[in-house]
Amino acid sequence: MNVIELLADLQAQHDKATARARELRDQMQHLSAALTETEARLASLVTARKVIAELAPVQEDFEGPETNSVYQAIVNAFNQHPDQEFRARELHELLGMPTDEASVNITRSRLGRLTRQGFLTQPGRGRYQKRT
Repeated sequence: MNVIELLADLQAQHDKATARARELRDQMQHLSAALTETEARLASLVTARKVIAELAPVQEDFEGPETNSVYQAIVNAFNQHPDQEFRARELHELLGMPTDEASVNITRSRLGRLTRQGFLTQPGRGRYQKRT
């Protein structure tokens, strides 16, 4: 390779690096603009959250007395029948609760929570029993 070819190769590499640097600067400008926009959105969300929190304080995991009494009725039913397995619908019938699908689904959720908390076991799919 002679000097002229070497200089031509260096010029080609220089041109290529210059083009890449231009592309990267363009990307940086785009990312910088996107970051500025996202940070402004975050600031707006923080402000909105503060305003809402001041107007209506959030009560996390609050369960009113009505919900607590339903849980107590469920636990009492299992305490009265410690060896018996219940399905959610059977529990509703035993407690005289509505047997519509929505109500039974809520009880299924409550039974799942009581199982996770260790009050009940689940000996079979959809069946619950008092933990002994």
